[in-house]
Amino acid sequence: MSASHNLEAAANAVVEELASDVKGVLGGKDLESLPQIKALRQRVETKLAIARELAAEKSKLAAKKAKEAANTANAYAHDEPWQIAAGALAVGVLVGLVLGRRR
Repeated sequence: MSASHNLEAAANAVVEELASDVKGVLGGKDLESLPQIKALRQRVETKLAIARELAAEKSKLAAKKAKEAANTANAYAHDEPWQIAAGALAVGVLVGLVLGRRR
């Protein structure tokens, strides 16, 4: 859950940084008097709000999928413990053989 939270925080930080940069450019005193800039600023703020919502939804969906995958793997490990043990043993033997040949 921590990885998905970190991803969400990073995505939100990028969106907020972009919003701050755009607001800084469009918020200049010289540009405030132009009606086109006011309209552009409104459109940008609307699109940024949508981007924030989409980023939040995407991170929630990714977290949900990760949780489902973990639950599926957990259920499989509980249903088929000997297959998991045999697979781990096979991987261990292969790693041991590879490391043994390196010497």
